[in-house]
Amino acid sequence: MRVLGIETSCDETGVALYDTDGGLLADALYSQVALHAEFGGVVPELASRDHTRKLLPLVDQVLADAQLTKHDLDAIAYTAGPGLVGALMVGACTAHGMARALDIPVLGVHHMEGHLLAPMLEETAPEFPFVALLVSGGHTQLVDVRGLGDYRLLGESVDDAAGEAFDKVAKMLELPYPGGPQVAALAERGRSERFRFPRPMTDRPGLDFSFSGLKTHTLTALRQLREQGALDDQARADVARAFEDAVVDTLIIKCRRALKESGRTRLVVAGGVSANRRLRETLDIALARLGARAFYPRGRFCTDNGAMIAYAGAQRLIAGQRSDAIQPRPRWPLAELTPPPAPRAV
Repeated sequence: MRVLGIETSCDETGVALYDTDGGLLADALYSQVALHAEFGGVVPELASRDHTRKLLPLVDQVLADAQLTKHDLDAIAYTAGPGLVGALMVGACTAHGMARALDIPVLGVHHMEGHLLAPMLEETAPEFPFVALLVSGGHTQLVDVRGLGDYRLLGESVDDAAGEAFDKVAKMLELPYPGGPQVAALAERGRSERFRFPRPMTDRPGLDFSFSGLKTHTLTALRQLREQGALDDQARADVARAFEDAVVDTLIIKCRRALKESGRTRLVVAGGVSANRRLRETLDIALARLGARAFYPRGRFCTDNGAMIAYAGAQRLIAGQRSDAIQPRPRWPLAELTPPPAPRAV
C-alpha cells in the first residue's frame, strides 16, 4: 500500500510517500522558521496561509521524486491533531479532497503517535513493547507502549514542556527564534562547573515533569549576573549549559525510573528535543548501565515531518481504519487512541 502522508499541525509543511512493501519512497519538508522569526514565535494565521501555499507543490515534488503520479496512491494520511486548528484544516481539507477525487481511503492521524513511531522508519527499529519519551515544544510525556495504539501514560509535564522551556530561556538569553537549537549551541561553549540548577521533581516519587520552576531559576540567575555587571558572553554560555544540563539530567532520571518500574529495556525518544546532542550522548551512557537501549529517529525526522504521518497512517490503514469526516482536533490526548482492528486477510 502506497500512502501519502501530510503534516500541517504547526509551522512545518511535511509531505512523504510510504510504501508498506518498499518503505519510505520520498519525503519533503518546508519550514516556516524565517516567516515567524521576526515575531519570535508562531503566528497561527500566517502558518495556515503558508501551508495553503506550500502543500500542493510539495505533494507534486514528492510524487516526482518517487517517479509516481497521484493515481499510483492507495491512501492518504494526514495530521488531524493536536495542533493549530487552522493549520490542521489545511491538511485535512487537502487530504479529503484528494482522496475523494482519487476514490481512495483517507485517515486522520494523531500527531504524537506519528512522533512515537518515527524511529520505526530507521534501519534498526525498536520492537514492541517499549517506553517512549515524547519531548517537544508542546509535550513532555513518558508512555508505556505495548503495541500500536496500546498506550498507557506514565507521566507528563504539569506545566511547561521541555521544548517550551528551551524556547523561553532562549528569549531570556536574547537568542533568535527558534530558541531550542540556539540554547543548545550556546551551551556548547558553556562551563558545566560554574552553575548547578535544580533538577525539578526528581527528589520525589513519580514520573511527572515540571520545568516552570527551572525556567524561573534561570531568569533569576541572569538577573543577578546583570545586576553584578557580570553578564558577559561567557556567563550567558555558562547559564545555557547549566539550564541544558538540568533538563537533560531530569529527563534521564525519569526515563531510568520509567524503565525500572515498567521492566522494559527499550526506550524510544522522539520529538524536537530528541535531536539534542547532549541528551542523546548522556542518555545512551545511562541506559547502557541499565542494560537498556535508546532508539531515536534520524535528525530530520525529530521535528514535524510527513514521513512519520505516512508511516503511522499506513499501520492503521492496512487494518481497515478510515476517516469519513473532516474533524481536526486541536486538543487530542494520546491516551484516547486505541489499537486498530486486526488486519484484514488479503
